[in-house]
Amino acid sequence: MAGQLIDGKAVAALVHERVRAGIAERMASGRAAPSLATILVGRDPASNVYVRNKRETCAKLGIGSEQIDLPVSVSQAELLAQIDRLNADPKIDGILVQLPLPEHIDTTIVIERIHPDKDVDGFHPYNVGRLMQRIPRLRPCTPFGVIELLKSVGEKFYGRSAVVVGASNHVGRPMALELLHAGAIVKVTHRFTKDLAHDLAEGEIVVVAAGKPGLVKGAWIKPGATVIDVGISRSAEGKLVGDVEFEPARQRAAFITPVPGGVGPMTVAMLMQNTLYAAQLRDGSAR
Repeated sequence: MAGQLIDGKAVAALVHERVRAGIAERMASGRAAPSLATILVGRDPASNVYVRNKRETCAKLGIGSEQIDLPVSVSQAELLAQIDRLNADPKIDGILVQLPLPEHIDTTIVIERIHPDKDVDGFHPYNVGRLMQRIPRLRPCTPFGVIELLKSVGEKFYGRSAVVVGASNHVGRPMALELLHAGAIVKVTHRFTKDLAHDLAEGEIVVVAAGKPGLVKGAWIKPGATVIDVGISRSAEGKLVGDVEFEPARQRAAFITPVPGGVGPMTVAMLMQNTLYAAQLRDGSAR
């Protein structure tokens, strides 16, 4: 039998309701709604779509939104000045700088300039370090969303063999930390991996985030595994595809995410949850 699809849109909707309820509780107690500042540099089509989606979701959930659109020619100093202003603004709970940035801007410096308490993307070394120490605070949104998806299908984590394909700073590495935190036994594969099929053979949980369409063949999936495909690319025919050879993998997996409609909605949902949590941390109402 084909594996069951994990509906990222449905799980994201549950997170949205949780956030909406949290905001309503805040406002009923006289506290302000959370507020998110989004910074977009340039006019990259994909970045424009992502930022618009985030801003629209803020509006739907009742999260305040400050929208800052800067030209691609903006200097690093000018961008950092905007971040400094937002760091100092008590009305702003979260700051998001849409990546990637133009080549003349140092992404690491930009990420580290955002105050850790307003780092709702969860990329600041302080927040990644807290995750490593098993005391997570603001967590990287995509890996955090993957954990929510896995929980939605009853994943138990403890002692389960998990394989992460890809070791990027924003997905692969924090994904491994999230799975370790949840109790899984984790292997991370990357561009120097010699035999990916061999490494995947025992993977009961497989998270693929390499950005290479069709990298993981369906025949490599362990029967009964849960497969999360983070990758998204456009094929020569214009179709959105993931890093996993979907149909053959679905014939072996117990659960699998589609592309699109799997991980993507969760990244935005967890950004909204992080923004609410940042507001709660600021005023001491976090549980």
